[in-house]
Amino acid sequence: MKPEFILSKSVVLKQYNKVKEHCSIVSYSSKTNPLVTSVLEENNDCWFSIHLKNELKNVKDKSRVLFLAQAWTVQEVASLVSLGINKFAVDNEQDLETLLAYLGKSDVMITLFLRLKLKEHTLRTEKYFVFGMSSSTINEKVRTLIDHPNISALGVHFHRKTQNMAEWNYQYEISSALDNDVLEKIKFMNIGGGLPSEYANTNVKVVSGIFNKIDLLKEWLLEKKINLIIEPGRFIAAPAVKLVTTIVGKHSNNLIVNASVYNTDMDALIVPVKLLVEGELNKEGKPFVIKGITPCSMDLFRYRVYLDNPQVGDSLVFLNAGAYNFTTEFCDLDKIETEIVE
Repeated sequence: MKPEFILSKSVVLKQYNKVKEHCSIVSYSSKTNPLVTSVLEENNDCWFSIHLKNELKNVKDKSRVLFLAQAWTVQEVASLVSLGINKFAVDNEQDLETLLAYLGKSDVMITLFLRLKLKEHTLRTEKYFVFGMSSSTINEKVRTLIDHPNISALGVHFHRKTQNMAEWNYQYEISSALDNDVLEKIKFMNIGGGLPSEYANTNVKVVSGIFNKIDLLKEWLLEKKINLIIEPGRFIAAPAVKLVTTIVGKHSNNLIVNASVYNTDMDALIVPVKLLVEGELNKEGKPFVIKGITPCSMDLFRYRVYLDNPQVGDSLVFLNAGAYNFTTEFCDLDKIETEIVE
């Protein structure tokens, strides 16, 4: 039996509705899982955050796209606008100048988001490129652009790593970064970076506290007539997908499955997060290592999971497997198919 992903439409919509309760607009981060994009487009009015032109094939109605620019040209801006895209986010002054150069020769109207650089206190930021412009630059640009004839509305966008669950004191940071007159000029605040999902090595008890803080932020912004946008990817996509594998080998406390993190769960190496296993026990019985099929010593789904006497030939199902389940060409691994169910 080949491994497969199973994507549940009902879970996608359930997770979307959870987010929508706490904001004015949901903009799903399509890169997280593009198959979720089509489910959302068919069933609600959410936006889609898109980073590359290649991703646009996943969205039929391009007017619902929020395109996050990076190193573009005037010709590329023109091409995107010709597709019907009218919402853009820029994170540096050079890309902003490119956009303004296009607008100066056009009669189109756009909504523009300026990306604010916020320091991340609990992550080692030297590992990550930090996007965005300084608060002084954002304040200056908002004041300059508010009367631009081609800009119908301005917004501020910023980003947090999704699983960075300690950094949600947004009201304080925004009020410290943006001047009062600037807050009066913008229409949207997009708290990019999504919301955390449940994994074996995350503390999901803090999620309710995060939503409480978001609700306080939403109320504060609405007092200033600013619409809150949440940009989830992982929170919607992860729980909507299961990864079904088969145990093909067992020796000592090691289980080998017929899949690899390299073609199912690159998150295990990048973030890293570890997938929950359906039916796993709470430190009862015997602990097992779940190893992928490749010869790589890092091809580990779980280093320690308690299971009830698993055997070769048994199915082993990973939960919350829908976020960033992209594949690689390592060992010429097959791309695993996804079955979409109601």
